[in-house]
Amino acid sequence: MKRQRNRGRVVAAVLAAMCAAAALPGQAHAAGPGVYAFDPEAKKVQGATANVEASELDEGVPYRSTIGPGEKLYYRVTLDEVSAAYVSAVAVPGDSGKAAYGDGINVSLRETDDTQCSSQRANFGAGEYARPIAAYVSRTIKESSSTCQESGQYDVLVERESEETSNPDAWNLELRFLQEPRLKSGSSMPTEGPGSWPSASAKPLTGKQQKRSGGAGFSEATSLENGRWQDTVAPGQTRFYRVPVDWGQQIHATAGLSNSTSATKDFVGSALTLSLDNPAQGHVSDATLSYSGVPASASLRPLPPVAYRNRFDASAQVSAMRFAGWYYLSVSLSPKLTESYGDEPIPFELAVQVKNDAGTSPYEGDAGVFGVTDQDREVARKGKNAREAARSGPMTVVAAAGIGTGSVLVLGLGVWTLLARRRAVGAPAPGSPAVGGHQPPQGR
Repeated sequence: MKRQRNRGRVVAAVLAAMCAAAALPGQAHAAGPGVYAFDPEAKKVQGATANVEASELDEGVPYRSTIGPGEKLYYRVTLDEVSAAYVSAVAVPGDSGKAAYGDGINVSLRETDDTQCSSQRANFGAGEYARPIAAYVSRTIKESSSTCQESGQYDVLVERESEETSNPDAWNLELRFLQEPRLKSGSSMPTEGPGSWPSASAKPLTGKQQKRSGGAGFSEATSLENGRWQDTVAPGQTRFYRVPVDWGQQIHATAGLSNSTSATKDFVGSALTLSLDNPAQGHVSDATLSYSGVPASASLRPLPPVAYRNRFDASAQVSAMRFAGWYYLSVSLSPKLTESYGDEPIPFELAVQVKNDAGTSPYEGDAGVFGVTDQDREVARKGKNAREAARSGPMTVVAAAGIGTGSVLVLGLGVWTLLARRRAVGAPAPGSPAVGGHQPPQGR
């Protein structure tokens, strides 16, 4: 019995070590104000000041880079002639102090002769406080266009715009290049934007409020389904969430900041920002609220249902609702609140509504990040982020946590080798009496 107990302790200890080693790289990031959780798989890349020296970004691979005030940095991607393509840049100033209204980044996709395909700008706006902001560029396939339609190399130009009075520290960048799946063969898709769509505001939710803590970056965004979700956000902090929105579905979101327990009732303009970004991490829309110590709320403007044809609309908000997948919501609180209300987190509610039944995907085969699966909906129900969801499967623990398969195999072999040796030492020879003088039981 003693040998069996020791054997059990050995197995438990080694398995615990294996689990700990597998779980550590993917643990949730308990981030404080100003801290952003980059994708743990992001590769470092340096932007070039000359386009011919630009490093190439591989499709589907996250990258990290940096950019200083006034810098214009080039990166490069290779496109085919049939796929819509997207490159996103998330600017992460961190806790960088003073920021002006127009401080931000401009991202553009260009042919190598500098012909511009598309561009998008993101800035800090009226709140004038540094926080993660995202922008993306796209190459849309159009039969009637001759610009940016050919296969080959394209430049991605990221420009930082900062006032002289703003903090001069370098900003981090999180970059990602994606290509949309091919359409089903023989399918006839619309070539014009939607003429009209339901634009009424959603009615307030009345269901029971539930607690769910947001993540510190896109890679740690906490999954949500329809409902009223309670969390807290500290001055200078941004909380990230994600919601599965399928074809034909329409998302509505409202953030409501709680009253302050402080006797102070000072007014802070643009105190909270609620932002929405699409599955390619391209900015869709945002809303802000002012705060004076009493409850206040802000809602995103009504957005169209997800549809392929939205990409052809002149409105950037409508165009960004062009594909299904995980849509990202972020809630940022201005650090200016510290002066009047202290630095303690303030409770808020995030109400999320996704309306309409899911439609059919227009893609051939697996939609990847541009689709919603039953598993995604289950992940949203359970409130997992992407890394937690990847680790939840029995065969994906190792891959999601970032530990090498070989390391686990070595640990596993060590366990079984140790057990085999212990069994060999403790086992009686064939035909000999068992320990204690008793014969082993005969087969029935």
